[in-house]
Amino acid sequence: MNRPNAQLVDVPGIDLTLRRPSAEDGAGVNNLIEKCKPLDENSVYCNLLQCSHFAETSALAEVDGEVAGFVSGYIVPESPDSLFVWQVAVAPQARGLKLGKRMILDILHRPFAKNVRNLHTTITPDNKASHGVFTSVARSLNTEFDTEVMFDEEAHFDGDAKTEMLWKIGPFRRADILPALASVA
Repeated sequence: MNRPNAQLVDVPGIDLTLRRPSAEDGAGVNNLIEKCKPLDENSVYCNLLQCSHFAETSALAEVDGEVAGFVSGYIVPESPDSLFVWQVAVAPQARGLKLGKRMILDILHRPFAKNVRNLHTTITPDNKASHGVFTSVARSLNTEFDTEVMFDEEAHFDGDAKTEMLWKIGPFRRADILPALASVA
């Protein structure tokens, strides 16, 4: 399907497209997240809302026409210069293509994000893959990051989930986003 917001990405031997999601992608995103343990699964309805109401601050990656990656995010209401990345999902067969980083930088490059100078997310201490993605994003944007507890295992999750560390990346310059996106190889 030809989508007006789709961006073909040059990866040798792979048909890779990045684009804003639409409501029609909700079920496919839900299926992707189910395959990406240990990510928290959301309802299909939640994924439909992410793909429609938050499409400008979310990204979908397709490899050979199949959903292979999804990043959901939103502009923090109390901090309109901050994008909070809620979830990064990459299909097992698409790992190694730097899809997480590509999708995050794609969102930051959009006109809708023109005032964003900070990137926030939460990551559990043992999620080394996400640590790597967000450290790489910070490095590519020529900025630093700090971490602090956002949701504590005991105080917020009653011991049922791991502590979520808030990563604060930035501030970064808008001028650094396009070179960072172009350098993802």
